[in-house]
Amino acid sequence: MSLVTNGSQQTRVIKSDEEAIAVAQELADEFAIGASKRDQERILPYNEVEKLSQSGLLAITVPKEYGGPFVSNVTLMEVLTILTAGDSSLGQLPQNHFYSVEALRLDGTETQKQFFFSQILNGMRFGNAFSERGTKNVADLKTKLTRSGDDYVLNGQKFYSTGALFAHWIPVLCVDEEAGEGRTSIAHILKETKGVTVIDDWSCFGQKGTGSGTTIFENVPVKAEHVLPHYLAFERPTCMGSFAQIMHAAVDVGIARDAMRETIQFVRKNPRPWIDSGVDYSYQDPLLIHKIGEMELKLHAAEAVLRRAAEFMDRTFADMNEETTAATSIAVAESKAMAEEAVIFITNAFFEVSGTKSTLQQLNLDRHWRNGRAHTLHDPSRWKYHAVGNYYLNDAKPPRHGWI
Repeated sequence: MSLVTNGSQQTRVIKSDEEAIAVAQELADEFAIGASKRDQERILPYNEVEKLSQSGLLAITVPKEYGGPFVSNVTLMEVLTILTAGDSSLGQLPQNHFYSVEALRLDGTETQKQFFFSQILNGMRFGNAFSERGTKNVADLKTKLTRSGDDYVLNGQKFYSTGALFAHWIPVLCVDEEAGEGRTSIAHILKETKGVTVIDDWSCFGQKGTGSGTTIFENVPVKAEHVLPHYLAFERPTCMGSFAQIMHAAVDVGIARDAMRETIQFVRKNPRPWIDSGVDYSYQDPLLIHKIGEMELKLHAAEAVLRRAAEFMDRTFADMNEETTAATSIAVAESKAMAEEAVIFITNAFFEVSGTKSTLQQLNLDRHWRNGRAHTLHDPSRWKYHAVGNYYLNDAKPPRHGWI
């Protein structure tokens, strides 16, 4: 283990895929202890996020030539799944961070890569300010970057700003008037910059600890060297969109995995059988056993399809072209759809096999369904099925954007 200094803290530098998974499991076990309480009382995980930074996990996709381990996508998805199974909010929070790291890897200048990758290795966190409310659709952005001398000024308002509350830097998806119509840039802004306001107004019934509320930018100064022409990632074959989506699938699988674990635990600890079952304990009930089998099968299928999609992505990272990136997008779409099906099925069935006692408010077992239902609304699966069907039936490649 190597350490780099981050002020008074020390940030671990992870060196291998195996180390990344081991560290993730260690953190997840710790995070799981207070996960229900944080959800129930909406305690924002500032301390836990700091531990996540210090663990070195946020730097595992930094390329080797810049000092990072650049782990495989198979490993990255398992890390996110493990963290999510410990605390689903803490599993989702790194998604936008890793997205921004990948965007820099694909299209950052050499100066940008050296600067930001070094900061990440020292424990720096990216947040997110991409989505907006009240626009025509998710791709319709009002946040604008305007030239001001050699640099820029940013104005706009975002919502669903996952991670911005806990961030050091906030990457902002914006319309760059100089780049041309429909071409978006990412402006990287220090959270403490004058004109930046991050509001804790996230009121969702699930994923309560992600702080995914409002971020406002009022005449915020932006240095030219901190602007990334993000549209470039979608003007050529890359995995930028599928990379965003596969991480959402990993979070869904993590929620399903944790719900399945707690289902087994609850049934074994509360074994009163149904009156007509003819058995002494509920875990001997053949109908209940059948339902548990269905739940496990859904989980294992989602895990397998997620791994398959990550393997597609690892191969495509080594050879990006029209065919490989399209095939990867479809594999990821399959994973996202399968993960949603699994997590909704498992978190619903949880109560079927656990009975009325499982609904007691003090147990807070509904958090699994609430978290799964809230998170699966990231990008509708009905369009994943459409993309998959159109690809295999009509040889139609999926569109290039961040939502497929």
